[in-house]
Amino acid sequence: MKAALEWQIACGADEAILDAPVDRTLTPEPAKPSAKDKPIATGPVPLVEVDTVAVAREAAAGAVDLNALKDAMEAYEHCELKRGARQLVFSDGIVGARVMIIGEAPGRDEDIEGRPFVGRAGRLLDLMFSHIGLSRQSPDKTAALYITNVLPWRPPQNRDPKPDEMAMLLPFLSRHVELANPDLIVAMGNHACQALMGKRGITRLRGNWSEAFGKPVLPMFHPAYLLRTPEAKREAWADLLSLKARLAL
Repeated sequence: MKAALEWQIACGADEAILDAPVDRTLTPEPAKPSAKDKPIATGPVPLVEVDTVAVAREAAAGAVDLNALKDAMEAYEHCELKRGARQLVFSDGIVGARVMIIGEAPGRDEDIEGRPFVGRAGRLLDLMFSHIGLSRQSPDKTAALYITNVLPWRPPQNRDPKPDEMAMLLPFLSRHVELANPDLIVAMGNHACQALMGKRGITRLRGNWSEAFGKPVLPMFHPAYLLRTPEAKREAWADLLSLKARLAL
């Protein structure tokens, strides 16, 4: 014991911390709570409900340009669609175009490429609008198109967008329209009409000008619907002529 003590002193342990030695081999008794201690909750911790629309509204309002809006949408973590999609599909076409097309949601091809309206439906859309002199590639903003969707992420198995998903992401769409600042909007399909105007029934709505986000809106059949229902192309052509006439005013 004396040799061990001398060895500890040689190592620098030359004073005791406590007044009495402590037997470290014994199981320590649990500390008794003092009167100042607060009782510990034993039940499940309550979940804090997040107002996802308010979070989206605040994030969208803070975006000063389209790049900042895209970053804000990328950072938004409250939409479950984001976890199943490959990437965010933000927009395509020319910023500053007079005409802004708003579709419903990305499909498989859009999810892969990261652009709205590609694949067969996208090729048909390009063909349709080329007949009235509009293109998503045109450097002339008066003949250009700017394209986006109500939802930026692909729903699983290309299912329809849910009302709560559209409501959650509507502040981003509203800010998108504000920053892109088109003269006119084309609402492609039922879900785009539901998000923009709160109305459904595209066969009744199509061709009738309305208003959303302070802009004139023309509801039209979605190109995917036209691929399934070719006889509806006559109405789609009439709507394109209506759009052309409105742009000429």
